[in-house]
Amino acid sequence: MTNTINQPASNQTYSIEEWKRGYDSQPNEYDYEITEIEGEIPSELSGTLFRNGPGLLDIGGTAIHHPFDGDGMISAFSFQNGKAHYRNRFLETLGIDYLDGVLEPGDAFAAHPWIDPNCDMDDGAPCMVNFRVDPGLSSKITLFEFAPDGKLLRRHSHSVPGFSFIHDFIITPKYAIFFQNPVNFNPFPFLLGMKGAGECVEFQPQKPTTVILIPRDPNNTEVKTFSVESGFVFHHANAFEKGNKIYIDSIAYQTLPQVQPNSDYKEVDFDRLDPGQLWRFTLNLENDEVQREMLESRCCEFPTHNPSKVGRDYRYLYIGAAPEDSGRNAPLQGILKLDLETKKHQLHSFAPSGFVSEPIFVPKPNSTQEDEGWVLTLVYDGKKHRSTLAILNGENLAGDPVALLHLKHHVPYGLHGSWCDEVFVEGN
Repeated sequence: MTNTINQPASNQTYSIEEWKRGYDSQPNEYDYEITEIEGEIPSELSGTLFRNGPGLLDIGGTAIHHPFDGDGMISAFSFQNGKAHYRNRFLETLGIDYLDGVLEPGDAFAAHPWIDPNCDMDDGAPCMVNFRVDPGLSSKITLFEFAPDGKLLRRHSHSVPGFSFIHDFIITPKYAIFFQNPVNFNPFPFLLGMKGAGECVEFQPQKPTTVILIPRDPNNTEVKTFSVESGFVFHHANAFEKGNKIYIDSIAYQTLPQVQPNSDYKEVDFDRLDPGQLWRFTLNLENDEVQREMLESRCCEFPTHNPSKVGRDYRYLYIGAAPEDSGRNAPLQGILKLDLETKKHQLHSFAPSGFVSEPIFVPKPNSTQEDEGWVLTLVYDGKKHRSTLAILNGENLAGDPVALLHLKHHVPYGLHGSWCDEVFVEGN
């Protein structure tokens, strides 16, 4: 059985007007224990879920042109002893963090680090891997690897031909993997203040994507590249090595629409946009051949899995998804569980009025099964204009929610989140 908030009638679709309200500003800061709960919060669930995204989406009543321009806001959901506490705060500008001298003024640092749970170069200790890219006629990609205490372990740079627009990457024990999307960037209108940076990026569908394999071992300087017809990739799900092959699971779009000046991000015609779909790319290291296979045709985004499986062969993937497998673009209104071994699916739908955020998988303490844990997702209810944090059963995703934590207000659509075992905001 698929559980829902506001169970839809047969064939009922979402309301675009309800979807739009999720972009209303939230000017208030809150700090309270969540008491309106359906179900029961597991007593073993202890830690803090952080969510980031824009909080204010207008300036003096005038709407901004893109959500990325909104004032940033952090939401924290803290769990302890079967209780939950919510607090949100707008970001204060304290200064620029150069990571204790790792970065120089003007250096970038990517928004999608990965935690290697068992790094071979550190005797099995975990490490954080991230990158920065310096684009140009040729692009320089710099890898960083940090110990759990923040100490820099490794840093090395590699140049690759052509302009690089890279948002995300993925790792295996041996490689950092980048998809160099086929785009052209004309910086002059941006530098002259005539256009935003996004308006200067032009997708070139006639050109292939270049997959770049950079060895994580600084002593190995052999960078390998592969050419693949993959469309445009924003986010990767996972990658792993098996024999002489590397498998990469990614969300790919057939095309990327050009950002138009003075466009309204709320006025979206979903049917005119290509959906994000889950693809598996298989790289053969012996003959440089690339194979690709669609794993999920349903519109989907924001994949997650058990963090112990980063860079390793894995079985279960959780992902925000459209409620129907039509192959068309649509708002994400459910969480989909994919069993990559049996190809079976489980969907937990919040349609017609619920719109989901990126799911976060939290393993149960002392768990022995890969899917033994909870899936947390923030759901905006367009009918009630408020948000609910859903705790779903990772093993039986389509069953009843473990708990639904109803907030007193809405949280605007966000970007990404993370889980920390530490309780930063204690409940009353």
